[in-house]
Amino acid sequence: MMSFFDKVKVAVRKIKTKLIVYLIIIIVVAIMGVAPFNVSVQEGEMAAKVGEDFWAVFFTQLFSNIQKPLSCLGQCFSTYFSAFMVTLKYYLLICGFFALVGIIKALPKHEFQDIENGSSDWSENGEQYAVLSRKKGIILAEKNYLPVDKRGNVNVLVVRRFRCW
Repeated sequence: MMSFFDKVKVAVRKIKTKLIVYLIIIIVVAIMGVAPFNVSVQEGEMAAKVGEDFWAVFFTQLFSNIQKPLSCLGQCFSTYFSAFMVTLKYYLLICGFFALVGIIKALPKHEFQDIENGSSDWSENGEQYAVLSRKKGIILAEKNYLPVDKRGNVNVLVVRRFRCW
């Protein structure tokens, strides 16, 4: 029986490339989206204190700040650091939730998932070749053939689940 941590290791190994791509997307969106969003919110709040409309200033600044994300990232680290860290924390929590959902969906459903069906692991030291052939016949598994020139019953019954979605 697999423990829960073994199942998580299998799931992470299964979707490792997807998680790497997801991490790169998170970093790019943090630079290209979260930093301009945070600077625009801060500038909108400063304008609201003066008496201007928050939303008008926010959207105007957002569209201009998206065009210069690296300067907005510099502003976030120099001027608006604490507000940027709060926004980044919530953004990373949301992204972490979606990564967790992906890992949970990749968990193996049972301990026999991804194990080859039709292997010859049931026999040892070549004892299957008393009945089967190594070279030719009806393919049963890798290097296991049912000879067609054998006397007696050579019927084959394959039992397996069939899924169609």
